[in-house]
Amino acid sequence: MPPTHEVLNQPPPLAGYDLYDADPVLAEALHREGAGWATERVRALGVLAGTPEAIAWAAAADASPPVLRTHDRYGRRVDEVGFHPAWHRLLGTAVSHGLHASPWRDPRPGAQVARAAGFHLWSQVEAGHGCPVSMTFAAVPALRASPELAAVWEPKLTTLAYDPVLAPVAGKAGALCGMAMTEKQGGSDVRANTTRAAPAGDGEWRLTGHKWFCSAPMSDAFLVLAQAPAGLSCFLVPRVLPDGGRNGFHLQRLKDKLGNRANASAEVELDGATGWLVGEPGRGLAAILEMVNHTRLDCVVGSAALMRQAVAQAAHHAAHRSAFGRRLADQPLMANVLADLAVESEAATLLAMRVAGAFDRAARDPAEAALRRLATAMAKYWVCKRAPAVAAEALECLGGNGYVEESGMPRLYREAPLNSIWEGAGNINSLDVLRVLARQPDGLAALLDEVAPARAAEPRLDRAAAAVERELAAAADPVGLQAGARRLVERLAVLLQGALLVRHGHPAVADAFCASRVAGDGGVAFGTLPSGLDLPAIVDRATPKVG
Repeated sequence: MPPTHEVLNQPPPLAGYDLYDADPVLAEALHREGAGWATERVRALGVLAGTPEAIAWAAAADASPPVLRTHDRYGRRVDEVGFHPAWHRLLGTAVSHGLHASPWRDPRPGAQVARAAGFHLWSQVEAGHGCPVSMTFAAVPALRASPELAAVWEPKLTTLAYDPVLAPVAGKAGALCGMAMTEKQGGSDVRANTTRAAPAGDGEWRLTGHKWFCSAPMSDAFLVLAQAPAGLSCFLVPRVLPDGGRNGFHLQRLKDKLGNRANASAEVELDGATGWLVGEPGRGLAAILEMVNHTRLDCVVGSAALMRQAVAQAAHHAAHRSAFGRRLADQPLMANVLADLAVESEAATLLAMRVAGAFDRAARDPAEAALRRLATAMAKYWVCKRAPAVAAEALECLGGNGYVEESGMPRLYREAPLNSIWEGAGNINSLDVLRVLARQPDGLAALLDEVAPARAAEPRLDRAAAAVERELAAAADPVGLQAGARRLVERLAVLLQGALLVRHGHPAVADAFCASRVAGDGGVAFGTLPSGLDLPAIVDRATPKVG
């Protein structure tokens, strides 16, 4: 090789490492939240996620977006979506590891936490295929509102077999489920939906209307909102009817999205589509919100996963590249940036896993149920809002290399805004927090109880908690705080993250978080942590050890 083509001072690819062992925050949370029994199962997925093969699947799936085929060669409607084989490898792996169903298959204590940890690891490979995984996971508790439907569909939705062929559910080895709520005239205001459902006898309904955004349209069935005589109701609409005929569920076009490109999202025409009622007539929003609550959890976990992978890539690059006579990681300013990113990532993972723990314990502990209701919306707002900023700064740590598709960083950057938009954008979740504060004060009490043990150990946290308590006590009605809702939700989320770090995190990370986020001694941009912090310890925790 001629001397001018010798490659120097370039980091090795971040591949061939164990994502689980590289993430002490996740490993510690798995045990603390009662899912230590799943360690080997979760670690196996972490090992697989770091292999060159899995990384190649992600690149191939992202580079080869799905293709819509509306009709066959004879003009018959088929409404099928074609995917690259790598997509099927990613999705099949997720299903075979139970990421779509394990808490329903084996509902032992810690099951929700174990599943969230696996979702956190595998989402770092490629996030798009996580959409059908998450919706299938969330559909099961919603379907249980109609036991007869659940008896037919739950065994197929919870099997570990991935079966992408469109066929009647009775003949499938496994099935996936999505949801169709959004319409072009209403968006988040689903009560404005115009899709109609008319009874057809024998428990069947006929749905007619248009859905503006339906993700993972290759799924076997969907929970669909439609206006029935009793009001907005929820229906299960399969793609293929029991007799083998295609349902009137027509894919009009696929969306050309900013990111999430390996996953298909479609506009759907319901042309007399056959459906079955889920839950009570006129109570469709309540029925589908059971699904939304679980998918919101996955938005939080998925955003924390994206942040973790972005920080891992940045820290790995800085550990192996030199500039101005020193490794980038040893340069004081770069160390500040990396540490700041790592602090944000660790706080996000801690909060995501704590919320998963609340999901796990809610059925048997009223305080956990109250915390789950408040913390889910709160974390959905805050963690998902932080992901784009982390992705952008981590990309910059790689310089021009980070702006090139081969690095994988552009995919993370394009993916980063998604979870903040899906399942209710920032304003929707902020207003949801206000409603919980107004109608279910036990949620705030549960959050403050969670923070209380850390307040005695950390004066900065104590002062911040006292300030929030005074503000809420002075408000006659929390719903009246709408204009400042985002700031309030941010403060509550930071308060809970700080408490979790003080109680369970690394001392250097907790100190940096409380100094910069709780006390406000840091700047707005990443890399503005105040002096006197143990930055090398924080950066070392964030850097994957390869080989």
